[in-house]
Amino acid sequence: MLACEHGRLIDGDQLMATIADQWAKDGRLAGGGVVATVMSNLGLERYLGVRKLELVRAQVGDRYVLERMRAGGYNLGGEQSGHIIMTDHATTGDGLMAALQALAAMIKSGRPASETFRAFEAVPQLLKNVRVGDANAALAAAPVMKAIAAAEARLGKGGRILVRKSGTEPLIRVMAEGDDSDLVRTVVDQIIEAIPRAAA
Repeated sequence: MLACEHGRLIDGDQLMATIADQWAKDGRLAGGGVVATVMSNLGLERYLGVRKLELVRAQVGDRYVLERMRAGGYNLGGEQSGHIIMTDHATTGDGLMAALQALAAMIKSGRPASETFRAFEAVPQLLKNVRVGDANAALAAAPVMKAIAAAEARLGKGGRILVRKSGTEPLIRVMAEGDDSDLVRTVVDQIIEAIPRAAA
C-alpha cells in the first residue's frame, strides 16, 4: 500500500499507470503496454490508450497476470489491489520493489505523491457479492443472462459489466463501471435481484 502526503491511499491502478508512463518515456516498457486484471478500472485503460499503450486483461490472481505477461512479452503487470509484478526484477509481486519504482517516478516528475499518483480520474465502479448454492447454475439461468445483457446494453461503450463466480467462496461477484454512477448502481442492483431467483 502507498499513501500520499495527505494520507489518501493510492491503488494499484494508479501505481501501474504512473510506472508505465515513466517506463515508456524511458524506453523500458516491454510489450507496449501493461497486464492488469478484469477488475482494473476503465480509467486505467483509457489513460494508457491515450498514450498508445495497451491494457491486457487477465483473470484475477497474480499467476494469471504473470502468464499473460510471459505470453505477450510484457514486463509490467499487476492488480488493482496493489500487487505489482515487474519481470525485469522478479517473477512475483514485491511491495518494496514496487514502492521504489513508484517513488522513482515521483522524483522524476518533481511533483508530490498526491499529484504524481493521480494519473487518471477513476471511472465509478461498484462491486457487490451474492451468496448462492450453485454459482454455475445461477450464472446459466435465463433471468440472470437477460439481466446481464440488459445491463451491457444500457452501459454501452461507456462502461463495463463483469459477473463471475468467486474462486474461493460460494459467491457470485457483480461488478459494473461507467461514467454515470447512478446507472452503474442501477444495473448492478438489477443483476443482483435476478440472481437469488435463479439460485433458489
